[in-house]
Amino acid sequence: MDIVREKDGDVAVYRLAGRFDSNAAATAEAELAIGADGGTIRVVMDLSGLDYISSAGLRVLLVVARKIQQAAGKLALFGLKTEVRQVFAVSGFDTIISVQPDAAAALAYVR
Repeated sequence: MDIVREKDGDVAVYRLAGRFDSNAAATAEAELAIGADGGTIRVVMDLSGLDYISSAGLRVLLVVARKIQQAAGKLALFGLKTEVRQVFAVSGFDTIISVQPDAAAALAYVR
């Protein structure tokens, strides 16, 4: 899995691509935690390049979301492909983490 980090003002924007499974979970957790622990408490994740997410990937997102929430920050996701969106719906993660329709809505939500 590839993770690219960008900034949009005071918001960290992560672009995830590939397969978010147990093979990628440890590396992803370390990279995504930097934003949550490094003072960036407004985070947006573009999942449009994500082809697959497993329970290990969901766990990483939950850990990151909790850290951001504990720091009184906000997290929003956007760009979920149909398969990934179905995983979020079945697991109930779409009620735990904000899923927005596009980048503009996600940025507005976290600001």
